[in-house]
Amino acid sequence: MTIITVNTPTGRLSQEQRRKLAESLTDAVLVPEVGQFAPPARVGFQVHFVEREPDMMAIGGRLLADIGPDADVMVIDVAVMDGDWRREVRAAVIERILAAMADACGLPQPSPTWWVNFRVIDEGSWGSSGGVLSVLSLFDSGVFTEEKVKAIRAALGA
Repeated sequence: MTIITVNTPTGRLSQEQRRKLAESLTDAVLVPEVGQFAPPARVGFQVHFVEREPDMMAIGGRLLADIGPDADVMVIDVAVMDGDWRREVRAAVIERILAAMADACGLPQPSPTWWVNFRVIDEGSWGSSGGVLSVLSLFDSGVFTEEKVKAIRAALGA
C-alpha cells in the first residue's frame, strides 16, 4: 500500500534511528490512510533508507562535500495507493512524517532542508503478487474504518 523512501547523506542516521523511523514513519502514514491505528496493516508498508555520499548530493548549487558536516539534507518520498488523499489528509501525513524525523533525530523541530514528496499512484498502476492491486480489494481486510472506506470510494468514484 505504501512505500516511504528516506534519502540522506551517508551516516546521517544511526541504526537505532532507522529502527525507530521504520515504525514511526509507517504509523505516520498508516493512521491517516486507513482511518485508525491498525497494526495488522503495517505489513502493507515498506520503509527504505537510501544513503548517498556527500559528493552525490547538493543543496543551493553546492555539493554537500563542499559545504561540510553541518549540511543536513534529507528527502522523504512517500508513494501511496490512490484513495482518500484530500489536501488536509496529505498535509497531516507530511506533518506527521516531519515530526517523526525530528523526534528520531533528537531535534525540537524538523530542519528546513528536509523535504517530503507525497505521490499518489493512480488506481490500476500498483502491482504486487503477480498482478495489479486495487485499494478497493483491501477493504475486506478489516483495517479500514467504515468512514475511510466511504471516503475512498467517493474519491475513486467507485
